Amino acid sequence: MDVHTDKSSSATLRILLVEDSATLRYAMSGYIRDAGHDPVVAPSGEAALQMIEHTPFDMIIMDVEMPGLNGFETTRLMREWLGEHWVPIIFVTGKSDDQSVEEGIEAGGDDYLTKPVSPIILKAKIRAMQRIVDMRNQLRDMNDQLEALSQRDSLTHLYNRRTFNELAEQQWGLAKRQQRPLSIIMLDIDHFKLFNDTYGHPAGDECLKKVATAILTALRRPTDILARYGGEEFIALLPNTDLEGATLVSENICRTIFELQLPHRTSTTAPVVTASVGTASCIPANRSSLSKLIQQADNSLYRAKMQGRNRVIREETNQDKTLLIAHSNPRQLDNISTLLQQQCNIVTSESIDECLELAENLQPELLLVDFNLSETGGGLKVCKQLQQLPSQKTHTLLVMCDAPFSKELETQALQAGANKLVVFPDTRQEALEYIQPYLL
Repeated sequence: MDVHTDKSSSATLRILLVEDSATLRYAMSGYIRDAGHDPVVAPSGEAALQMIEHTPFDMIIMDVEMPGLNGFETTRLMREWLGEHWVPIIFVTGKSDDQSVEEGIEAGGDDYLTKPVSPIILKAKIRAMQRIVDMRNQLRDMNDQLEALSQRDSLTHLYNRRTFNELAEQQWGLAKRQQRPLSIIMLDIDHFKLFNDTYGHPAGDECLKKVATAILTALRRPTDILARYGGEEFIALLPNTDLEGATLVSENICRTIFELQLPHRTSTTAPVVTASVGTASCIPANRSSLSKLIQQADNSLYRAKMQGRNRVIREETNQDKTLLIAHSNPRQLDNISTLLQQQCNIVTSESIDECLELAENLQPELLLVDFNLSETGGGLKVCKQLQQLPSQKTHTLLVMCDAPFSKELETQALQAGANKLVVFPDTRQEALEYIQPYLL
């Protein structure tokens, strides 16, 4: 609904004159033109209501005593239709008693003119209302600017984390209704602390701004949402984008940042600034959530760092059921993830602390934990700590170990809270035998 126009104090106003008397319409239209403004006339309240539905006005001058809808009734209906948008309304009436004035203000009027109308007073009233309109427009513009600033990161001018989360939730809901794929890209500048220590924080700020511009260049689509997520970390949401598409975009981002050729002599990855990128994609389902998808992209980012940085790691998800796999050996972790990747949404971890954090935040339906995660018996430590979290008690926990295992070892696992002790699977069939009974 287009109901407002921005006017400066010297601008011509479009004024709706609502008056049933043809003589007064003619006279007052002349007064309004003499004041430098454009009158539009309506012979009745009913006609005025039809006009404001299709034409924006800057001011309304309303006769009170009219057949059919009188000025007060017409004003009440106008205010209801205009909603939060305010247009000044000046009543014209032959009554000037206190009760009539009070009734007019209650109906939504802003000022009064008494008949016979003085052209000098009419012009003065218009100028006074125009000043109020100008001040209101200025205040609205300032509020719009403040709102825009509150949505942006002050350094890179990208969206900030709060705004990203709000916009991303909207896109998540849309993708869920339409059953379309949606992807998240998480990016971290490699060795950024070393960059700051080497070149100083002002140079670090310039680096962040150039990287932000490079990411925007690589994204291209206006529907993509990009934000600075914190520190040297950036996040992007790509609507209607599957994993293959998100991977191509991620690789383009990585390449574009590398091609900036920003010197980074203390980096152990490359002599220039590089980035690690993790991406995850899914078609939202009833049991899925945006926070899980973001966590999966973050998990992919972590793996990209662990595998040498300056690379893209991707993770396609089936969010109906979530499996958290924890193993200290990246090769073993990749092996079992590959065996099970078609069965459920997989999240991976290589340490006790990270496993516990992911388990608490994601609440996966099934956990598959290495017996010696990070340390001897580390898997049992995970089991015991998870039992202290009420949200974890309904989740299934399997502990893996190398064959063969003893009855004593199995007893220790069960006492620690595991549902079962299993041998690390070598084949897809073995892996499916372990997990399928718990994911049905």
